Amino acid sequence: MNRITYFPIGIVHSPFRIPEGTPIQSVAAKDIQARIEIFQEYSKGLKDLEEFSHIIVLFHLHVAKFKSLHVVPFLDIETHGIFATRSPGRPNPIGFSVVELDRIENNILFVKGIDILDGSPVLDIKPYIPQFDVFETTKKGWIEKNAHKLGDQKDDGRFKI
Repeated sequence: MNRITYFPIGIVHSPFRIPEGTPIQSVAAKDIQARIEIFQEYSKGLKDLEEFSHIIVLFHLHVAKFKSLHVVPFLDIETHGIFATRSPGRPNPIGFSVVELDRIENNILFVKGIDILDGSPVLDIKPYIPQFDVFETTKKGWIEKNAHKLGDQKDDGRFKI
């Protein structure tokens, strides 16, 4: 297969400079505020986005390093396949996060509930639509016995660069 190349459409400006101490999911970030700067050449694409309360941010995990197809994720002590986790060290370091969109000023999105490192390149933004994005699930894998641990869980440094 041919190489796939993406170009960032923007950059995240968040209070998190290093992975350690960063919330591991946006639901654990609660009211953490940040800005997402969309590069000027893509700013016209923001039309009507302010009509949505939440957005999906796809971004490049720019400091993550792929090490193994097996990892011990944050909420467990057992090894799992990388694709059964949301661990940052992936073959293709693509992250996604659902954040609350507070407002848009020109090409700047003001968001809450962010779990993304400062300087992360943004690959895409999509509106979060509950009717499309929420599914009733019947199986939750290993996380079912561990989801209660999330709380305000932060990166503990286990995936150091």
